[in-house]
Amino acid sequence: MLLKNKVAIITGAASQRGIGRATAACFARHGAQVVILDLDENAARYAAEELGAGHLGLAANVTDPAAVRHAVSRVVSEFGRIDVLVNNAGITQPVKTLEISIEDYNRILDVNLRGTLLMSQAVIPTMQQHGGGSIVCLSSVSAQRGGGIFGGPHYSAAKAGVLGLTKAMAREFGPDRIRVNALTPGLIQTDITGGLLQDERRHAIIDGIPLGRLGAADDVANAVLFLASDLASYLTGITLDVNGGMLIH
Repeated sequence: MLLKNKVAIITGAASQRGIGRATAACFARHGAQVVILDLDENAARYAAEELGAGHLGLAANVTDPAAVRHAVSRVVSEFGRIDVLVNNAGITQPVKTLEISIEDYNRILDVNLRGTLLMSQAVIPTMQQHGGGSIVCLSSVSAQRGGGIFGGPHYSAAKAGVLGLTKAMAREFGPDRIRVNALTPGLIQTDITGGLLQDERRHAIIDGIPLGRLGAADDVANAVLFLASDLASYLTGITLDVNGGMLIH
């Protein structure tokens, strides 16, 4: 029960086979009161109900400052505190540099990077008031290797921005006992990637992974649990790779 009596917000966690949903289930098993934020209110509520009693599902667009503030206010009103934030909400687009429109660029950057900033800004004051907390930001191996797997260059740029933002916030809020860490998954089997990998490409990717398989959402969820919990109490500003050895530095 690594998160017993902790209140945790997970963004983008309603998708059935996503990393956020797996993380929500993992956190619930470890005693957390979980708040699932998602664009789809019905899906968020259903996902929270699936976890059992005492959890909450709310609609929120992480790119909208007012919506973010409202959702966080609801959480504080309901539970009185926020101990953990998982910035999981993200979108991707597999296009090449010359194909990126300004609309695509804004959309990808807004959800992946601006959403991470807005959510963090909204929860940090509450964490400061209660003596600390843990923020886990989902980046990607694409940020480290310059794409080449699934998302386009604007996705790599957004996720690289998440790494820089994570380190800057870790440095700034360490004195408040707020730990901020990033996690960089490799290619994970989720609703986003599930139907988009043909067998030939799938096998080629697996050949480059020392552990010999694609990642599962639970692989990432377990790593998020570690960073969120007191097991990682002396870790802040780190980037934890979860990629089966795809990128060995």
